Amino acid sequence: MLKIIRTLFLLAFVPSLCGASILRITVNAPIHPITSEYIVRTIRSAEATNARLIIMAINTPGGLDTSMREIIEAIVNSKVPVAAYVSPSGARSASAGFFIGIACDIYAMAPGTNTGAAHPVGISITGQSMDKTMEEKVTNDAASYIKTLAEKRGRNIQMAEDAVRKSLSYTEQEALKGGLIDLVAKSDRDIIDFLDGRSLKRFGGDVVTLSLKGEEVVDRPMTFRQRFLLTISNPNLAYILLMIGLLGLYFEFAHPGAILPGVLGGISLLLAVFAFQILPINYVGLLLIILAVALFILEVKVHSYGMLSLGGIVSMVIGSMMLIDSPVPELRPSLRIIIPVAVGISLVCIFLVTLVVRAQARRAVTGREGMIGEVGTARTDLSPSGKVFVHGELWEAESDQPVRMGEKVRVVEVEKCLKIKVKKEKT
Repeated sequence: MLKIIRTLFLLAFVPSLCGASILRITVNAPIHPITSEYIVRTIRSAEATNARLIIMAINTPGGLDTSMREIIEAIVNSKVPVAAYVSPSGARSASAGFFIGIACDIYAMAPGTNTGAAHPVGISITGQSMDKTMEEKVTNDAASYIKTLAEKRGRNIQMAEDAVRKSLSYTEQEALKGGLIDLVAKSDRDIIDFLDGRSLKRFGGDVVTLSLKGEEVVDRPMTFRQRFLLTISNPNLAYILLMIGLLGLYFEFAHPGAILPGVLGGISLLLAVFAFQILPINYVGLLLIILAVALFILEVKVHSYGMLSLGGIVSMVIGSMMLIDSPVPELRPSLRIIIPVAVGISLVCIFLVTLVVRAQARRAVTGREGMIGEVGTARTDLSPSGKVFVHGELWEAESDQPVRMGEKVRVVEVEKCLKIKVKKEKT
């Protein structure tokens, strides 16, 4: 029943797939939950619409192990054959992308591409590299996994294992001669022509014969939601969102009632938190950034002659550099982004702190406190009470010493009954 409902939904809301025999998807990003969702949902859509083939164009440096295994699980259990195609020329399918390619029914590469370099690299939540024992365990697990996939697909087991254990990478010609891939293709049409009329052994042992001549290739792009999530999962943007979020909340706390900075800061911070669920976060780096904001706030309360602000800048820069620690460069923010943003945010926080300190030190100019210290003129004799003209107004006043009409006086106190105390101004 659920399968029927899912099929009807796809036919109603994804009309471009109706009757499509060949679907083409493009993975031009690291392997993480968003790319995993994109690939897995496309495979399910292809099954629901009885597609005959999925061509998956890959250009990836690798990514997360959990997402890679989700994709491979969907591929090996797919009712529709999946062809991995490393393209365009100059692209690569490294690390997790290599595993995915080996797991597919057909593995093709465009001229001038490479694949391999699949040695696992892991980090703990504190950003430290794995110890030797743990690294051996992870490597052995990955090697066994790739050997199983290569054996099931009839590919060169030794070359696949060397890509994991020795981090070897292969050109398209090396991979073809070694029996690691099925063909070198200049376009999707080369793959279709290669498979047309060919009997293909599936992962479960079943044999299917493909008839693809004259079939239309339909592109299946990411949905708007997937493109949006893929964009904010960019490590550079995720880091900037975190900084904007912290700055917005800091400004809202320092100036309550501004509203807009708090709203933008909250939204940015939540988007950054989502991105951090995808990226390998070093929580020590995150705590250092939070400590930096706390030091900037303390500068308002404690006169440290700039030491707290200096400590905040150092903490902000170091925390930013430690924040995202991934073995895949594409999953790390660039230092060209980190240094200017961290220093810029620090200077903005210090500037806001300076404004608050100056505002606190400035003498009040309105209300009861603004009257104290003002100089006026006695309009009547004060012995001890009378009237004085001060701050543009006529006030009831009293003085502890006699004051003659026309003499200058200075306000020393404002009483609750709107009466002021003055003293004779020295000439």
